[in-house]
Amino acid sequence: MSAMTTREHIVEAADELFYRHGFEHTSFSHIAGAVKISRGNFYYHFKTKDEILEAVIKRRLANTRDMLAAWERNSDDPAGRIGCFIKILITNGRRIRQFGCPVGTLSTELTKLEHPSGEGATALFSLFRDWLAGQFTLLGRKSDADELAIHLLVRSQGVATLASAFGDEKFIQLEVDQMIDWLQSLHMSTAGGTEEKK
Repeated sequence: MSAMTTREHIVEAADELFYRHGFEHTSFSHIAGAVKISRGNFYYHFKTKDEILEAVIKRRLANTRDMLAAWERNSDDPAGRIGCFIKILITNGRRIRQFGCPVGTLSTELTKLEHPSGEGATALFSLFRDWLAGQFTLLGRKSDADELAIHLLVRSQGVATLASAFGDEKFIQLEVDQMIDWLQSLHMSTAGGTEEKK
C-alpha cells in the first residue's frame, strides 16, 4: 500500500467514524484500528486529529462538488436537479435514520465544541445553498432564489433530524413527496407565465 493510498484510507475511515460516532468520540486508535495500521504508521500521515478532520472536510467538499457536477451532467432541467437534492433523503434514508445528516451532525458538533474547523464544516451547507440558489435562478426565480434555497435546506435538515429521532422510513417518503410536489407547483407556476426576467 503506497503512502498516498494509506492516507486516503485513513481519511475515508475517519470520515465514516466521525459520521457514526462523532468527531469528539472518535480516537486515533479507532481510526488506526479501522484501517488496520500501526500507530507509528498512522502518525507518519497525521500528527493530530484536527489534521484528519481538515482532510475529512476537504474530502466531503470534493465529493459534494462531484455529486453536484454529476447532477448537472445528467439533467438539463433545473427542477430535475433540485429534485436530485431532495431525493438524497431517500437515497441515504437508512443511514440518515441511523446517524442523521452527515453535514448537519458534523456542523452542529463542531459548533458546540467551538472548534476552529466549524467554519469549514459549514462550508458544505454554503456549497449546497449556492448551488440550489443557482438552480432556482435557472428556474426563473432570480429575485427569491436564495430564499428558496434556504427554505429547502432548512426543510431537508428538519426531515433528517426527525427521521433520525423517530427512525420512521414512511415519514421520510411522505416529506420527500411533499417537497417534490412543492417543487413541481413552483416549476409549473414559473413555466405558466410568471417567469421573471433574469
